[in-house]
Amino acid sequence: MRRRAVFVTALFARLLGCLLACLLAGCHRGNPDALWNIVHGQCVPDQQQKGAPAPCAEVQIGDGEARGYAVLKDRKGQYQHLLIPTTRLAGIESPELLAPGAPNYFAEAWAARSFVEQRAGHPLPRTQLSAAINSAHGRSQEQLHIHVQCLRRDVAEALHAHLGEIGRSWAPLSVPLAGHRFRALRLADADLAGSNPFALLAASLPQGEGMGRHTLVLAGVDFEDGTPGFVLLDGRAALWPFDIGHGEDVQSQDCT
Repeated sequence: MRRRAVFVTALFARLLGCLLACLLAGCHRGNPDALWNIVHGQCVPDQQQKGAPAPCAEVQIGDGEARGYAVLKDRKGQYQHLLIPTTRLAGIESPELLAPGAPNYFAEAWAARSFVEQRAGHPLPRTQLSAAINSAHGRSQEQLHIHVQCLRRDVAEALHAHLGEIGRSWAPLSVPLAGHRFRALRLADADLAGSNPFALLAASLPQGEGMGRHTLVLAGVDFEDGTPGFVLLDGRAALWPFDIGHGEDVQSQDCT
């Protein structure tokens, strides 16, 4: 009986993945390796040969390409940037993200908010900024990339209003954000020096559940006592209610 239940669960997960992939076929027009080709084929060679990472805004490979990253201005909007590893990683489901000593790409993405601020022309409060990675079903590129962008104003206001219910353990947030349901976790770590969002998510999942169906959003907050920190949001792709795990939806192209 138990074996049958495991089989049915695995079959459902596979069917879900196939269905989501089919439904998302329209979102995957173009080259799914475009980001990788830009970073690996242009930015890294330009940094190595010319000391200028064009067309990227930054390339950091001082510890080698296996641990490096690039920051690239996204084509969408005026402000959004992408944090992209300089090694080949498919996305949130990549096991390398959970290896001992793995780079903390979310910490680097948060540091890359400075490029958003440069575009805005002035410093932005941390409560207005965020970093998000979509699920395997909600992305158009097969190279890991974290969206660094402003939060939607209504999302920032909702997080502020419900901050009291967000604790140091994962728990469902009582209100939807941008039409999605999330779990939330409080992080009292101003720059993620001791917190890796990928590891925090993985540690909270039931045994056998992969990371690929999940989306992660890091939202800057100021806690009740004024100390800086984050709220980490976890969304999950599902057939009902239909959700492709597109955490990027809580972000805004408008940083005014």
